[in-house]
Amino acid sequence: MSAISLENVTKRFSADTVAARDINLEIDPGTFTVLLGLSGSGKSTLLRLINGLHKPTSGSVTVLGTEVGTARKTQLRHLRREVGMVFQQFHLVGSMSTLENVCTGALGSLRGPRMGLFSYPKAVRQRALEQLDRVGLADQRFQRADTLSGGQQQRVAVARALVQQPKILLADEPVASLDPESSNQVMSLIAQIAREDDLTVICSLHQVELARHWGDRIIGLRQGVKVMDELAADVSSDDAMRIYSAQWASEAAAAERAGGQEEQLAASGGANLR
Repeated sequence: MSAISLENVTKRFSADTVAARDINLEIDPGTFTVLLGLSGSGKSTLLRLINGLHKPTSGSVTVLGTEVGTARKTQLRHLRREVGMVFQQFHLVGSMSTLENVCTGALGSLRGPRMGLFSYPKAVRQRALEQLDRVGLADQRFQRADTLSGGQQQRVAVARALVQQPKILLADEPVASLDPESSNQVMSLIAQIAREDDLTVICSLHQVELARHWGDRIIGLRQGVKVMDELAADVSSDDAMRIYSAQWASEAAAAERAGGQEEQLAASGGANLR
């Protein structure tokens, strides 16, 4: 059974703004999938469709057995506990310690507000410290988040996502604002933890070599259309760069639509035969 399934998914924000166009996608558990494309290609929208922050205009999104578009609020809250999120801009509270920032990842499973580190249950604080240790920042647990480097702050953000013990980890351009060395450290960390915890990871990137090196599979997007879906091992640098070519992307999108129409015709023909 797929961890994530998208069937004919379109997301339209206005008549002129379509962020996802008829996307079909199946993602197996325990795999590392990279969404590759230009800024504005629909990568972030696709991630937000998966965690229920957006609902599809048409089509269906099913995550861990929950159909996101028709799910009730309680079902979405439960689903989001199973889906961790790492953002490009970290979203840490600078005046709080690294440990307290990581503890906030457990808020979805706690009742009531929390004021200060010691308002969190001991079990949550212990789990947060364990995750900080995994990302190499246990010694900085009482340090203010705004005194850390960019790479360190993103590692705190990864630990915060992990403290909720997710089954799926979504990473939205997690290294876009980092230098090359920090980028590789963060990507290596995400890949290592994914293997250790058997996480399903979907990571949006625009750096071709990072996508090829860390991904099991590369999904290429351009203007909301899926223009590539290949195993990373089968994608060369030249192949990946073609995603950024308007002419090739247009041809690939046309082929994708034609393939989908053929499948629909075959299905309807089979139904008529029955």
